[in-house]
Amino acid sequence: MSESLRIVVAIATAGRREQMPLTLDRICAMTRLPERIYVCPARPEDFDAGNLARWPVPVEVIACRKPGLPAQRNQILERCTDADVALFLDDDYYPSPWYLDTLQAILAADDRIVVATGHPAHDGATGPGIAPDEAERLLAAYPRPTQKPAFVPTYGGYGCNMAIRLRPVYENALRFDENLPLYGWLEDIDFTRRLARFGEVVSSRQLEGVHLAVKKGRSPGIRLGYSQVANPIYMVGKGSISFKYAFRHIWRNCLSNFVKSLAPEPWVDRRGRLRGNALALVDLLRKRLHPARVLELR
Repeated sequence: MSESLRIVVAIATAGRREQMPLTLDRICAMTRLPERIYVCPARPEDFDAGNLARWPVPVEVIACRKPGLPAQRNQILERCTDADVALFLDDDYYPSPWYLDTLQAILAADDRIVVATGHPAHDGATGPGIAPDEAERLLAAYPRPTQKPAFVPTYGGYGCNMAIRLRPVYENALRFDENLPLYGWLEDIDFTRRLARFGEVVSSRQLEGVHLAVKKGRSPGIRLGYSQVANPIYMVGKGSISFKYAFRHIWRNCLSNFVKSLAPEPWVDRRGRLRGNALALVDLLRKRLHPARVLELR
């Protein structure tokens, strides 16, 4: 039997104080529990630390020095040096009960794997979001995997649920890029593409869960729209992603925002995103495009 890996769960949270306890409940309902859960809230009021005894797993709250998803995730990386694997979850992601058992089996099957991720069958990011009660119902319908670990190569990790083998991270001084501020559009791809130089990045349908995609806590539309252009171009410049990958992301998002701005969904600020896209393209022509420019936008 393969040696059990020391797995911790890492959550950077912002603006979802009511959701966080529900997410921790689901994590602590797994058939295998993590060694520890690290929570880094952007602001003290984003997480109620007064009831940590509610959960059977040690929950360590890390005071945030610098808000923003990449910065918060880096603060967690500073603390989990005694673990083998960090499973980064969004604060609104519900893992299946056997998620960690499956993750252990996948990582034990091939020690070249440095990133393992799942692409949830139910992902509220593509719509208005999924309510907690509905997410519970969907989870209850998932059958437990019975076959041997199954996984395929993938380009990068999906930030709502991605497990990272920590040894190559620390050996190569890898960190999330804090030049990608706030929500950090594509910061998961940037980090895992850099980590891919030292091993394999895989995706597995057996790593199941529900991504609620709670809309509260998201960046304003104009900021997200700017990041949809600025971040991938910046990443091409530093060599973490290909031009082809970046171009595909940019034109798809710009086209989607343009078409849907004519009759926008009530849960998406399409016109704000489109304005952000346009500002970024103008900045590109003026040679002043940079991801950090979103901090100047309102």
